[in-house]
Amino acid sequence: MVVLSKPAPLHDHYASIKTCKPRISVFKGIPSINLRDPKAKTLIIQACQEFGFFKLLNHGVPMETIARLEAEALSFFNLPRSVKDKAGPPNPFGYGTKGIGPNGDVGWIEYLLINTDQNPAISRSAVKDYVMEVKAVAYEVAELMAEGLGIERRDVWSKMLREEESDWCLRLNHYPISQDLQALSGRKMIGFGEHTDPQIISLLKSNNTSGLQICLKDGTWVSVPPDHASFFVTVGDALQVMTNGRLKSVRHRVMTNSLKPRISMIYFGGPPLSETIRPLPSLMAKGEESLYNEFTWREYKASAYKSRLGDYRLGLFEKASTTGH
Repeated sequence: MVVLSKPAPLHDHYASIKTCKPRISVFKGIPSINLRDPKAKTLIIQACQEFGFFKLLNHGVPMETIARLEAEALSFFNLPRSVKDKAGPPNPFGYGTKGIGPNGDVGWIEYLLINTDQNPAISRSAVKDYVMEVKAVAYEVAELMAEGLGIERRDVWSKMLREEESDWCLRLNHYPISQDLQALSGRKMIGFGEHTDPQIISLLKSNNTSGLQICLKDGTWVSVPPDHASFFVTVGDALQVMTNGRLKSVRHRVMTNSLKPRISMIYFGGPPLSETIRPLPSLMAKGEESLYNEFTWREYKASAYKSRLGDYRLGLFEKASTTGH
């Protein structure tokens, strides 16, 4: 049984993520969880409390489904820029390059944002098959999270993700080789700047190229070894709020690689826009106060869209009495 610690003061957590240390090491301590392990629900909660992040094994998504979409993505990104530009700009979906969001963030990246199988850039059936499989995994993981936290309604989060109006998105990223630019700058370049994911849960799949880094509780950045056979699961801001800070969204980023291009495919599972985001009463201990003001997913998404990647987006929604500011 998982022992649920009371959430730490959010200003302490905020201070830690604003002072991430530059030292980088390859981190071999990322929890690896077999989805079919009878202890999976317990291990998932432990991983999400400690890291907000874990590697998922034995997920059941056919490798041919993954390989097909990955090949489609690579074929698209290998097209001439003039052809790719016809699928953009992202408004909010479509093709983009360098610029990330509307507020000045840039990276050594090109990407395609999709939220429907009706897109002209990538095979409709490849997207549909992949999204169907990865959504099923997300639902199962969300239900194991609820079970691991002792929530009576195991579908409390999966129901939001299953809703026809759920605000999901598929992001295909391509980080080209950056050898010349790295040589000029003398350091690795940022592919995608540090941030947390706003949604409930994210499932990331990538090729066997390194670049993903996460920030640990002590503020140290560590490099996550790639694993082409597995998914990486990330706690989002909405889940942090709904657990009243027990599970924390992980700060992460992607650095470029000087030897191989990196392809990643991320499913972001969000609730319907009208969904109210607040801590679940069943998780609150007697006398425990909510650390956040209530808001809808529409409100939070709009606020996040106006921010920079590195901003602490949840700070605007914390109750003033809990921040210590």
